[in-house]
Amino acid sequence: MQNIENELKQRHQYSYKWFRKQNDAWDNHTNFIYQTPNWESLIQKIALLAETHAFEKHEIFQYAANRWYNFWSAQAVEQIFTEIEGIEPVSETKDSEKDFYLHGIPFDHKTSVFPKQFQKTFEYAQNHKAELIEWLYRNQSTQKRHHFKNRLFIVVYDKNEEHWKLKAEISMLKIAIEKYVAGFKSEQLHSFTFVEGQTTLSDVIWVLR
Repeated sequence: MQNIENELKQRHQYSYKWFRKQNDAWDNHTNFIYQTPNWESLIQKIALLAETHAFEKHEIFQYAANRWYNFWSAQAVEQIFTEIEGIEPVSETKDSEKDFYLHGIPFDHKTSVFPKQFQKTFEYAQNHKAELIEWLYRNQSTQKRHHFKNRLFIVVYDKNEEHWKLKAEISMLKIAIEKYVAGFKSEQLHSFTFVEGQTTLSDVIWVLR
């Protein structure tokens, strides 16, 4: 766990920006991220890709590095959940709608930076959790993992507004997740009906620095 945290933090020496929305073509070119937990190896693969295809170097670097960063952070978070007593991992690792069962309730998880587009303060979001959850469902993960099934959102917020860097703070995320699970009661979940005939259960785990 410490190793992946160290690898992720090497991403912090560069700015974080997306030059385009995620798309299948660029995803297919950069799918090597899934087999590359090491930052230096990633840099080499991105450089090779830029040399052999007509990509702007800084654009393909940001695209691949961002996908890599978010994927390996998510992998570490999923591992944190599945190592906690009371959580059972799903048997099918390719399941895009759930990652584990928390006291028998299936959940997908997603780490999200606090969204500027929400257009309200972090304090407001903390006091109106259901409103933020609904916004996250309707505005995020519109690619392959888009669904309205149960989800736990880990929302990271940095007072210096470098929210994205908290995705690499695996030790901090671990403490917040373990605390949440230890005190978990099903009654605290928020219930939504995004799809007719389907009840969606969700909650937020806050990570603040």
